[in-house]
Amino acid sequence: MDFTFDSEQNDLREAVRGLLARAYSDSEQRRKVVANDPGFDEKTWARLAEMGLLGLPFAEEHGGMGAGPIEVAIVAEEIGRVIAPEPFIEAVVLAGGLIAAVGTDEQKGELLAAIAEGTTVPAFAHAETGTRWSASASAVTATRSGDGWTLSGAKEPVPTGARADVLVVSAVVDGGTGLFLVQGDAAGLTRTGYRTHDGTRAAAVRFDGTPATPLGTGGDQTAAIERALAEARIAYSHEAIGAMDTALRTTAEYLKTRKQFGVTLNRFQALTFRAADMYVSLELARSAALWASMVQDAGGDVVSAADRARLQTSRAGRHIGKEAIQLHGGIGVTAEYSVGHYTSRLTAIDHLLGDGDFAAARLARTVGEQATVDPLGAPYAV
Repeated sequence: MDFTFDSEQNDLREAVRGLLARAYSDSEQRRKVVANDPGFDEKTWARLAEMGLLGLPFAEEHGGMGAGPIEVAIVAEEIGRVIAPEPFIEAVVLAGGLIAAVGTDEQKGELLAAIAEGTTVPAFAHAETGTRWSASASAVTATRSGDGWTLSGAKEPVPTGARADVLVVSAVVDGGTGLFLVQGDAAGLTRTGYRTHDGTRAAAVRFDGTPATPLGTGGDQTAAIERALAEARIAYSHEAIGAMDTALRTTAEYLKTRKQFGVTLNRFQALTFRAADMYVSLELARSAALWASMVQDAGGDVVSAADRARLQTSRAGRHIGKEAIQLHGGIGVTAEYSVGHYTSRLTAIDHLLGDGDFAAARLARTVGEQATVDPLGAPYAV
């Protein structure tokens, strides 16, 4: 497999990195942005739209750029590098991805173009209290009302749910799980936003006879939800890679400059070995995430690939986050220093859409179905 980027992909990476570096030149700038609602910078969101990034994965006939999973991965990694709070994955990859996957041509033409232009921010309202990372709905019910539909029930947490202009909502219908569109100003819709530990925003959303429009042609859309969640997990893995890379680089620089007993910390072999272990974790996670994106691009088993990437990045994120703080000492957990914020974001990513234990459990259930490979190339005999 070729894990290197081509010239156009490298240009995309440099352009996104330049934009986000100007927007979040240091951790203080990010803290100022997340201190106020909606938890991200609307101007930076508009600049992402101007660069075509908000329409990156959508078809050109729907106002997008027609790019693939690798380009999405590049953007996600650069977002993670500065832990930019803009909801690229939540709005574009997850909610936008569902609209692109199951929406009618009319819905795609209207909504995807607006998302790409930055004028509409969607959110996927799917998680429910008392459930853990299921692709089906149980707490929100869709009911026919005349010629239309209404929704009743609650969703929480809904990332970016308080700011969203339109909600893509999963609901129980005809014994399965359907998807519906709800406008942000719909009657019977109540949204209570709050700040999460990593500075981003989520909301508790309640529907009380709220008018809704079916997304697509109806029917059970559990499989489409499962795939969209998997694609979002892969994108989050790349965001985690960017965050881990910065946390490691920050820690390595600290070891080169901080002195104890008259010498810099990198002169202590035990600390250098710990930093080297962080690098190994990062590169293993990077390879797993890139491989998962390549599987997605090739039309392979994206759900299994996402679980493998999530498991590796979950373990690496915990390892690198904890080591970054411990190698910095007390300063690592202060609000004024960045590594604590990176660890907080890595923790949040780990619990979005399914953590490492969740991925390991799902992979374990299918381990007997996997082919056995002899690393020396000889035929395997039982």
